[in-house]
Amino acid sequence: MDRLQASLRDAPIVEKDGYHYFVHPVSDGVPTLDPALLREITVKIVRKAELADVDKIVTPAAMGIHISTALSLATDVPLVVIRKREYGLEGETPLHQETGYGESQMFVNDVHADERVVVIDDVLSTGGTLSAVLGALEEIGAEVVDTVAVIKKVGGVTELDDDQDVKTLVNVDVVDGEVVIVDENGDG
Repeated sequence: MDRLQASLRDAPIVEKDGYHYFVHPVSDGVPTLDPALLREITVKIVRKAELADVDKIVTPAAMGIHISTALSLATDVPLVVIRKREYGLEGETPLHQETGYGESQMFVNDVHADERVVVIDDVLSTGGTLSAVLGALEEIGAEVVDTVAVIKKVGGVTELDDDQDVKTLVNVDVVDGEVVIVDENGDG
C-alpha cells in the first residue's frame, strides 16, 4: 500500500482566505510524521530524481528540511537549506518568495557557480517558492540538475516558467473538502 497516497486521502482540509489547504505531516509537520512514510518518500525521490554527480541538495526552509535530510542521509549528498533569515555571509543571495498564502524574503548560502544541485520541496502549489529558488540558483550560476516536489496540488501552478520542469511523486486536488489523488505517479 502506498503510504503517501493513504496519508493524503486522510489529510484534513482548512480554508485560509479562500485557499483550500490540506494539513499533512510532509507539508506541515502535523499530524505526526511516520518514519515509514519518510522512508517511502526518500526511496521514491532516489528512484525519480537525477542524483548522479550532484554536489548538493538544496531545499527551502522549513518543510523541505526533513525530506532533504533523509535524502542526504540516503545518498551522502551534502544539504543546503535556504533560510528565511539573513546571515550576511559572503556570497549570500536573497530571493523574494510569494506563495498562495504569503510572501517573505529567503537567503541562499553556500551554493556556488558551476555546482550541480538538486532542489527538493514538500509541496508545489502556486510555484512561487520554487520559481524564486530556481531564479536565485540561476543567478548564482549553479546548475540545477533536477527539481522534485513530493506533492503537487493541481490547478494552482502559475509562477513557474515553461523551462522550469518539476518532478512530483503524487498530484492531488482538493474537491468538496477532501484530498483527491489526480495522478498517483506524479509529474502529470
